[in-house]
This record gives sequence, C-alpha cells and structure tokens, in this order.
Amino acid sequence: MIEIAGVNTGQLNTLGLSELERNVIAAKQKSPVVYRYNSLDDLKFEMRMRSNMVNAAKALHDSGVDFAGFDDSRCNERYWIRTDRGGFQLRRGVSPSAAINDIFHNGGQYAFECATAIIIVLYKAIIDTLGEAVFDRYFQDLLLWDWNYDRNLRLVSNSNLAEAFLGDILYFRNPDFNPRTPEWQGENVVKLGNDLYYGHGIGITSSQGMITALNGARKPGSKTSAYLSNEVIHPDFDALQQLQYGHDNRIVAVPEHRGCGVAARIGTKTYRDPGREA
Repeated sequence: MIEIAGVNTGQLNTLGLSELERNVIAAKQKSPVVYRYNSLDDLKFEMRMRSNMVNAAKALHDSGVDFAGFDDSRCNERYWIRTDRGGFQLRRGVSPSAAINDIFHNGGQYAFECATAIIIVLYKAIIDTLGEAVFDRYFQDLLLWDWNYDRNLRLVSNSNLAEAFLGDILYFRNPDFNPRTPEWQGENVVKLGNDLYYGHGIGITSSQGMITALNGARKPGSKTSAYLSNEVIHPDFDALQQLQYGHDNRIVAVPEHRGCGVAARIGTKTYRDPGREA
C-alpha cells in the first residue's frame, strides 16, 4: 500500500496521471509492502521517472542501434571516443545530454551490449525528467561501458520479484550458456508491461520470448533452461529528485559485474573483465 504524509491516498485518482503511472500506483496500492512518501511531489516524481524509463526503453528499441560485444562496439565519434576496451568516453566540450540524445537520433552509428543499453535508458529517462540543463550539470565526463555509471545515478536493488513495477530493471539468467558466446549468459531487461520486457539484442517480448532466445544460446545438449531471476533494480528516485534542487549525490555506486547480465549492488565490489566469467 501507499502512504503519503498528510495526504489521503484516495485522492490519487484525481492527479491526472498517465495510464502507465496509474497502473504502477494501483499495483503499489494492492501490495502488502508499505511504500511511504514524504509528499505527493515525491510520488509524482517517481511515477514520471518510471514512465520516462519505459518510454526510453521503447525509443532505444526503435532507434536502430545494434547489439555488439565490447570488441565490436561502435559509436558516433562526433560525440564519443571509443576506448580500447570497447566503451564510449564523452568527448571534451560535448554536452552530455546531446551525446546521449544522439544515440536515439542516430542509432545506426551505435552498437553495444545489453548492460550499456540499460545505463543509456536510465540516462535518457533522467534527461527527460530533470531536463538537459540539470543533466549536463551533474552527469559530466560520461563513460558508457558495461555497468559503469555516474556517481549521481544511485541504484537500489532487492530480491522480491513480486514487487517489480513498470520501469524496473530485471534479469533473465542463462546458467548453462555456451562459453563461446558469453554475451548470452543473461539479459538485462526493462519491465514495460504485464509480462512485456525490453532487452537489447533480443528486443521487446514476453518472459517466454526472452527465455526461448536465451535457451538458443546454451551449451550443446543442455537441458537447463534460462529463467527470470528475483533481482529487481531501480534508481534511487529520492536522490535523483534532489538534483533538481541543486543537491549533488556524492556517493559512488558500482554494481557487481556479470557480463551482459548484472544485479546492481551499492558499495564495493570485485571487478572482472567483461565476458570472462558468469
């Protein structure tokens, strides 16, 4: 259920929210977990971010970007410098928001793997929620590579799939992946609807569609199916909201690396080269 300080939650139906935002609120209202907000503005900010995360995922799917491992990644060199590890470093003097938006406008010039795609989706949603000026102020010197992300993007994770809502990041695990194609050890996805997900390299499909695609990349003769894990990730909405008031989140948040599939964890980690280990 939802609790908002000083607000009768019966008023939520009168806020003029989108259908997606109403669906998230309805799901949270039915949940046995209590979701507490300090104000109505806090709730509305989260709903706006979730809506923009879903829209960004759909836009990236439609942008014409290609899937590629780190060795074969490519980018528009007007905005990015491709590093020797297959990442994209923002060029000096380039607007961060313009560089992210270019991926959506000129997708045919880009190719990357699925973890990078998730970070791009999150950055785009932040731009669309907070505006280009705020993004350019706080998200500078960007490096798009695997699950690297700016310190002002903080991620929250839990292991309760029943509490996954639209816009959340989930993970389909492929435990018996073919070692010749380690990029298919799993698929990071954005939840778009009821049993509808976007995963870069597979596309927009159902849970069974994701599983079927990953099962096609198993070891020869394997009978161990891919599956949707319990890992759920979303941005720290409160921390992002503070950026519009000029409050910098000086916390380094780095996820544990699992090749193309990752569960974010806040804090320290042991880092492994991409695609080397599941």
